[in-house]
Amino acid sequence: MAEADVSKALWFLLAYLSCVLGLGWIALAMEPHWQQVRDEQRRARGVVHTLRVLGVVGVVLSLWICLRADHVSMAALVWVMMLAAAALTVAFTLSWRPALLAPLVWWVRERHAHRE
Repeated sequence: MAEADVSKALWFLLAYLSCVLGLGWIALAMEPHWQQVRDEQRRARGVVHTLRVLGVVGVVLSLWICLRADHVSMAALVWVMMLAAAALTVAFTLSWRPALLAPLVWWVRERHAHRE
């Protein structure tokens, strides 16, 4: 394998990881997915906004990385396929092991709800 091919593969791997992070953050901005990952912890309104912004940044960054790795027509095709693969990754993670997405919100402290 040529050095240029290895470099391109690493760029695409980085783009995929960015896409998974972005879609994971977007998923966690939704109440049902937040409950799956953080159980009974309530989230602040600012957390939702932050997660949405991070999600968009992650997805846009993955497009930029794809454009960096290859010419425009191929990069766009790979990016769209990468979005689908990342969406499946996040969906399956939420279905089988939602706690694996908890590190995506490391900055949110756990607050235990008081029940009477």
